[in-house]
Amino acid sequence: MKKWNQQYHDKFKEFALIHKVWSEKNLVQAWKSVKANKGSAGVDGITIEQFEQNLQQNLNEIQRLLKEKRYEPRPVLRVLIPKDNGKMRKLGIPTVRDRVVQQALKNVLEPIFEEIFLPQSHGYRPNTNAHAAVRKGEVFIRRGYHWVVDADIEGFFDHVDHQIMMDLVCEKVADGRVLSLIESFLKSGIMNDDVFEESIEGTPQGGNISPLLSNIYLNHFDRRMGDYGYLLLRYADDIVIFW
Repeated sequence: MKKWNQQYHDKFKEFALIHKVWSEKNLVQAWKSVKANKGSAGVDGITIEQFEQNLQQNLNEIQRLLKEKRYEPRPVLRVLIPKDNGKMRKLGIPTVRDRVVQQALKNVLEPIFEEIFLPQSHGYRPNTNAHAAVRKGEVFIRRGYHWVVDADIEGFFDHVDHQIMMDLVCEKVADGRVLSLIESFLKSGIMNDDVFEESIEGTPQGGNISPLLSNIYLNHFDRRMGDYGYLLLRYADDIVIFW
């Protein structure tokens, strides 16, 4: 029975995805997204403009390393950005090359996980945004929901548990090479004032794939809250509960 259950569970997983990740078409599309998003250089100091000067060579090198199972992400560059409340937001800036690979991963993984995300999640998803969440909240209020709890998960991106994160990705993805690549980004480390720090938890804000991973991580929260009868809206780690 246990073996049959595993086979049944595997029917809903995606296999052989790595070839889609390293396909030339996907890498080119990923590069275009990275270029459009702009952003500064990572720890290697290579800017988007410099990367583009040898674009085809750089994309070919990425593809070769992925095919040979030799791609290794560089540490992210720690940058502190002031928040409205006076505190500092920690960002981790990957190299341009790593941003291309992360975006290539996102291009392949996002459609898979979009199938299981709930409509109350509006952050970092296609075809929705914060304005859509606000409009939906206004509809809830007109329907008679007058009590609201506004909350956020403190330090969410900095404290994501890597094992839980990978377990959740494994619920839909069975390609070991894709899983290893995701984990390598989670554990690539942080360069903070020229000092290397291990990344034993968290998924740095600033990476292309972090928003998708955050939604994968919190999707079970969305579903559990619904099971308990709560009506909610979520934008990344910001949550509004209505009753």
